[in-house]
Amino acid sequence: MKARIRQFFDELGETFWLVPAAMVSAGILIALLLLYVDRIGLVPTWLLESDWLYNGGVTGARTLLGTVAASTIGVAGTVFSITIAALSLAAGQMGPRLLRNFTRDRGNQVTLGAFLGTFCYSLMVLRSVRTQDEGVFIPHIALAFGMLLALACVATLVYFVGHMASRINVDTVIELVSGDIRVAMRGLLTDKQQVDAPDPHFWKNATPIVDARCGYLQQLDEEGLADWACRHGTAIRLLARRGDYISPGTPIAVMTAHVADAETAIHNATALGASRGSAGDAEHAIRQLVEVAVRALSPGINDPHTAMSVLDRLGAVLCEMAGSQLPTGVWVREEKIVLVVPNISYESLVAVMFHMIRQNAGGSTSVIIKMLDVLSVAMSCENDEKRRAVLLHHGDLVWQDAQNTIENQDDLEDVQKRRKILQRMMEYGVLGAISAVGI
Repeated sequence: MKARIRQFFDELGETFWLVPAAMVSAGILIALLLLYVDRIGLVPTWLLESDWLYNGGVTGARTLLGTVAASTIGVAGTVFSITIAALSLAAGQMGPRLLRNFTRDRGNQVTLGAFLGTFCYSLMVLRSVRTQDEGVFIPHIALAFGMLLALACVATLVYFVGHMASRINVDTVIELVSGDIRVAMRGLLTDKQQVDAPDPHFWKNATPIVDARCGYLQQLDEEGLADWACRHGTAIRLLARRGDYISPGTPIAVMTAHVADAETAIHNATALGASRGSAGDAEHAIRQLVEVAVRALSPGINDPHTAMSVLDRLGAVLCEMAGSQLPTGVWVREEKIVLVVPNISYESLVAVMFHMIRQNAGGSTSVIIKMLDVLSVAMSCENDEKRRAVLLHHGDLVWQDAQNTIENQDDLEDVQKRRKILQRMMEYGVLGAISAVGI
């Protein structure tokens, strides 16, 4: 149940309509409140006659409110059109999976909400204005606040133009996705001692658990499932981790001692969705960033600088990982293993970062050199020998592709020089890398 609750709030937080709907509701409530203040006569006469409040007639009040309402709803349509145009541009150049970063952008939501909220406020106040025949009522406080909202909308429009201009910049998008990766990695990495996964023989007589649902595994209540397995004296090994697609009728887990309601327990501890991606899914965020680089390397765009910017961010992620451990996914209760969840390893994480970029960077000397430089930077931060070996392995893959795709001998020598730096860094550390370039 916790998994579904987290999924609900994640989806609610990323919806485009929530903030505009809240601001529209606020505009209606504020209008009703200020109209009530005007009706009960709390405002002193000297303030009503001052220049700070509206002190015109009924016709002027209706004209003013009608103008504010008409202009704000018109500009709201323009704002929505600009947003759609920006989404189309982002989908074409940076990938459709990045549209989520635009729809959940608070600046876009607040801008649209400001205009719609002001429109609804003006309508609510306009309907309360009464002529002489109807019993004169001019809501001075509400009219003055409506003028303030109109001025605020002007400022919001200026902000929105600059905001959208910066948001469709590819460097800004790369930085936003990099921020998502850093947040997800901080929630994933740990300094605690991890329990190793049990030997495969541990699951020799395990019973498979089949799931009839289909979709991407977005949320998983690992703690609740571990407690359930402990109470029932069994151990569960999930066969899918967050982000994997669950096909109907396939085993989703195995358990050592079968319990009758195991399917229900796993069903309650997991939440599936139609698309991959939720807060905290580091691998999905990395794939989004890699997609930006791959599209930039396509013949239609041919923008190696964008791919190099992506590689810089990926290198920063690897440096932040240095000294921290990735969880093994093993949960222990009462000194017994009760749950094993497949988690991403360092090898698979680095593979997600570099494989697709390397495979699409053939012939682009600048990108190939940048990949080797990033691997060297990551190795300079990393002390774990196994992780350093993984980085060296990817450097070797880059070098092999360079030999097959780079025809210019001078360019190939530059690549070989970077590879030598990586090799010397593996053997002798930073000082070895310095000697490799003759500094």
